[in-house]
Amino acid sequence: MAKLKVYYDGACPRCVADRRRYEKLGTCDGSVEWVDITGKDEQLRAAGIDPYRALTELHVQDSQGHIHRELDAYILLMSRTPTLRPLAWLLGLPRLKPILAWCYRRSVLRRLRREGRL
Repeated sequence: MAKLKVYYDGACPRCVADRRRYEKLGTCDGSVEWVDITGKDEQLRAAGIDPYRALTELHVQDSQGHIHRELDAYILLMSRTPTLRPLAWLLGLPRLKPILAWCYRRSVLRRLRREGRL
């Protein structure tokens, strides 16, 4: 299976817990590399990722080097896990995806403001 590189916020307890859940579900069978973005602005820029956007959106790089953001990143990651594939499909539904993306952005921004990191 082609390798994914997942850029996640290691300073976010929920993000760390999500990573552990993916690992327990078998998403990390060696085909996923987890990269904590905390304090890695230069590394992010070198990968073509804006550090602010990396903080506010999940980013996943596929084996061809393409960067997937926000829900597209989650869909790609979830599609690697058999138990989450149906959820990945649901997230991608054209009428549902924009609503979920709005909710996701709002939730992340609220969390970052509450933590004083925005």
